[in-house]
Amino acid sequence: MTSEDKMTGESPAVTLTIRLVMLGKEVGSIIGKKGDTVKKFREESGARINISDGTTYPERIVTITGSTDSIIKAFKMITNKFEEDLSSTMQSPTAPKPPVTLKLVVPASQCGSLIGKQGCKIKEIRETTGASIQVATDMLPNSTERAVTISGTPDAITQSVYHICCVMLECPPKGATIPYRPKATGPIVFSGGQAYAVHGNYAIPQHDLSKVQQLALQPSPVPFALSGQPPYPQGVMSHIGGLTQPNNNQATQTTHEIHIPNNLIGCVIGRKGAKINEIRHISGANIKIADSVEGNPERSVTITGTPEAIHLAHYLINTRLVSTMALPLQPGMEYSIFL
Repeated sequence: MTSEDKMTGESPAVTLTIRLVMLGKEVGSIIGKKGDTVKKFREESGARINISDGTTYPERIVTITGSTDSIIKAFKMITNKFEEDLSSTMQSPTAPKPPVTLKLVVPASQCGSLIGKQGCKIKEIRETTGASIQVATDMLPNSTERAVTISGTPDAITQSVYHICCVMLECPPKGATIPYRPKATGPIVFSGGQAYAVHGNYAIPQHDLSKVQQLALQPSPVPFALSGQPPYPQGVMSHIGGLTQPNNNQATQTTHEIHIPNNLIGCVIGRKGAKINEIRHISGANIKIADSVEGNPERSVTITGTPEAIHLAHYLINTRLVSTMALPLQPGMEYSIFL
């Protein structure tokens, strides 16, 4: 009998809800083309799987509701899909598979029971499953929930989720729970000498702020270039959401590939390549965009550099895509988008 059979056989028939935080790429993976993948997961697991709206948000909430049995089946399928995605990016078939990582959102009042006295419960789950489990110390912004990050093989993660479900059933949350809701990171857009803060589908003029103040108020400031001025020289320390990227030529070089729809690749390239060159300069990464292939709706983008440089380049590309989709552009107007 497999570990999954044991879990499903012993699971209490009580309806439970598990919430996860996922990035856009992860959400896209489990949705699949025309929603086929998530539909299959729902039908085969018996769980209700709902994904929050927020195409302009970097994070989405995935809610899985059902019996413990159905939740375990849903997690097994999700983690297997993520492992498949990771394996498809590996250059060597003999290389060890990278761990899958999921971020659960748990009411803070239940985290004490999950950790246990002097950490004994969380230690027991780690040793039993072989997964890495980290419970965040601080609550997520504007909520009474904390992030629980699980990394490991699909089987290890699924077993961990089973044990977490058991703890949550045994120790219900105390008091009211304020759920975590991801918010859009609003970029600043400069057009015609005027600064605008983008919120959803609206661009709000910022009349009373200087350009320096506008930059300082951003949650994740990065070096930028005003229209007609060169960007900061490569090698300047770049800070973004806690990531510091020094000019370290000795760092390990890696490669990451992403795919961008043909109808959006122009906003990443920019006029005469201005935007992609700006992203290269700020991040320090080497970025190559493949030629379009007839019948393929996407273009392949290969990013090479240090892990920090790749992370920053990927973030800037995503920001460019999100900002372009969120803001209705006016014909004949030139826009420069910064974070």
